[in-house]
Amino acid sequence: MSKAAINPTYCKTALSRTGIPGYRYCLNPYVGCSHGCRYCYADTVLRFSGHSGKWGEFVAAKVNFPEVLRRELNRKRSLTGRIIFGTVTDAYQPAEAEFGLTRSSLEVFAEEWPNAEIDLLTKSDLVVRDVDILKKLKDCSIGFTVTTSDDKIASVLEPGAAPPSARLRAAKRLAGEGLHVWAFIAPVLPGVSDAPGVLEELISGLKGAGVKEVYLDSLNPYPASVYRLKVTCRDRLPWALKHLEQYLCDPRGYLKTLSEELAALSQKYGYDLRVD
Repeated sequence: MSKAAINPTYCKTALSRTGIPGYRYCLNPYVGCSHGCRYCYADTVLRFSGHSGKWGEFVAAKVNFPEVLRRELNRKRSLTGRIIFGTVTDAYQPAEAEFGLTRSSLEVFAEEWPNAEIDLLTKSDLVVRDVDILKKLKDCSIGFTVTTSDDKIASVLEPGAAPPSARLRAAKRLAGEGLHVWAFIAPVLPGVSDAPGVLEELISGLKGAGVKEVYLDSLNPYPASVYRLKVTCRDRLPWALKHLEQYLCDPRGYLKTLSEELAALSQKYGYDLRVD
């Protein structure tokens, strides 16, 4: 488990414009993330946030975030484009159980703009707590990020996050409530996500949980992320290190081979599985 220091802070803005394809705004109620995922690229926010320390060991809760969001929404005459929670943090990381900033923000949308187009992306099963609010929103979907179906391996790579089995149960619960649920296999980790039979086991589990769409993304080779991942593989997942290094040497060749497997799985499970 992660032992992140959680400190309150204050923000001036809540809705931020984003360049992520398909989205107009993003919301990040926290700075930092106690999930401490070894491959995460969001540690680059350290350069701009004024925080110091290892990624996964600090969290700042923007305690006035819901109030700022309400003021911003009240000033808008229209609200167009999709909004995503959690682009450089996880909106349902453990701190959310204490501060409730994501839930309060969703309540603001339910009261002020219930027709807003909202997506949530998380590695936490805490999101099921908010099913009552989610059902009040007219266009809301919940995405779960997964990289493996193996809880033990996930505990090494994502030490502060909920186990994949818990995420699948949460996905099934939300889908059973009539909510739109999707999954994001990101990143596809060489030697881990693509080990023999692993992708199919994961896709099969997502299908059984009622997940409507599955998206994939390749590993972004940010230097800090690659360094952490290499150290983790060397120390805890030695069989994966060779595959990681092969990917880094020839990403195009790796993705071509992976795409062939995804094409077969797409046909079998009825998903449109692609990776960039």
